[in-house]
Amino acid sequence: MAKQYDLLVIGAGPGGYTAARKAAEFGMKVAVIERKTIGGTCVNRGCIPTKALLYASHMFHMMQNSDEFGVFTDFISFDFAKMQKYKDNAVAKYRESIEAGFKRQGVEVVYGKGTLRRERTVEVELAEGGREFFQGKYVIIATGAVPIMSGIPGADLSGVWDSDRLLAAKSWNFDRLTIIGGGVIAVELATIFNNLCSHVTIVEKRKHLMAPMDDIMSQELENDLRQKGISLYCDSTVTELVQGEGGLWCTITPNGGGESVVTRAGQVLVAVGRRPNTAGLTGEDVSLEMKDGKIAVTQEFETSEPGVYAIGDVCTKTQLAHVAAAEAVYVVERLAGKPHSIRLQAVPSGMFVPLPIVPNCIYTDPEIATVGITEEGAKRAGLKVRCGHFSMRENGKSIISGSENGFIRLVFEAYSNTIVGAQMMCPRATDMIGEIATAIANGLTAEEMSFAMRAQPTYNEGIGAAIADAMAHGPS
Repeated sequence: MAKQYDLLVIGAGPGGYTAARKAAEFGMKVAVIERKTIGGTCVNRGCIPTKALLYASHMFHMMQNSDEFGVFTDFISFDFAKMQKYKDNAVAKYRESIEAGFKRQGVEVVYGKGTLRRERTVEVELAEGGREFFQGKYVIIATGAVPIMSGIPGADLSGVWDSDRLLAAKSWNFDRLTIIGGGVIAVELATIFNNLCSHVTIVEKRKHLMAPMDDIMSQELENDLRQKGISLYCDSTVTELVQGEGGLWCTITPNGGGESVVTRAGQVLVAVGRRPNTAGLTGEDVSLEMKDGKIAVTQEFETSEPGVYAIGDVCTKTQLAHVAAAEAVYVVERLAGKPHSIRLQAVPSGMFVPLPIVPNCIYTDPEIATVGITEEGAKRAGLKVRCGHFSMRENGKSIISGSENGFIRLVFEAYSNTIVGAQMMCPRATDMIGEIATAIANGLTAEEMSFAMRAQPTYNEGIGAAIADAMAHGPS
């Protein structure tokens, strides 16, 4: 006899734990089925550990260059094992806060591998042994994604890592690191190891890093990484890895033809993306419709199986923790008959173009954050726009902190002056982008955004300056 619940959630990452807690808030009886650890990839093997190591490595990097601020030290070093301990403590604190929330709200946690069966039943192979069956009025699948490993010759050698394994490394063996891939994971890990004086090489098969980003942002990022000493091979592919003296050796071949380059890598990180985690998810009596390797869902995130929903990386294009959490809230509010408190896109009054209001953040130095659409994207959609640009070289806080590289660029629809997008490359960009996301979601104009004063000196002053610059220019 299966245990009965209002909602069963398979997976306890940001999408899963948000869905469970929101449902419990509405008085639903909830159980979460988790195979590994509460928090999923984001908390345990992704966002939180990566940002902890970025912070720790940035401290070391700052100390190496502290003399310009009048701070001197005879000797500065780092202990990688202790950095990892600091990271593990940060992860544990975050995870404990989620677990405390579950306990406080009465969310039941079942540890084991969940398999979806017919009639919204989940069979769980329990971690402590044995099997149990659970049935929900509704089921939400939030199993996330796993790293994609390359099929190139030599990819199975011991010195080839994925991001999960690399973030768990306990000892330093990364004087030379080659990264295959040029997305967010690749660039953030390149920043960490560059901060720790590793010789880092990035090989990206596309013409620019961060391919979905517009060319201006990509080029600025590439210039900044090269200035930091990171070697970049874009529009190139690693065609072979071999074990040799001093570690692994990579053959890098230009995509357009030309002579290959062989470089000593030491260690190699494969960061070419993540694929939906659907292995063993369904039993023989259930068949979920798939599309492009993901679980197919309706606009309401319902799968082909009635009453079964999917959210996050397992079904959506944008693999971000806050997207999964937003989708969780959207689905649970609908199931509970509550009005929606969140949305993923907005169509401002008088416009016909849906604008994404999901912030995209990259925690490099300087940080990068974008939301909405770019000038090029607006033109493709048939919008006339005016843009405001501000260089952080003129920002007081940037001058004080010695971080003058970067800019803020805002995009407004030309006739209504409604904000439609922003691209930032500057300190605290990942914090400031929320203001622009809020403005887009509420259809604010440049005039309305300019009503708010921004304190001096702050990085945020750059937003006000970019608004003024846009108002001074005509449409493009």
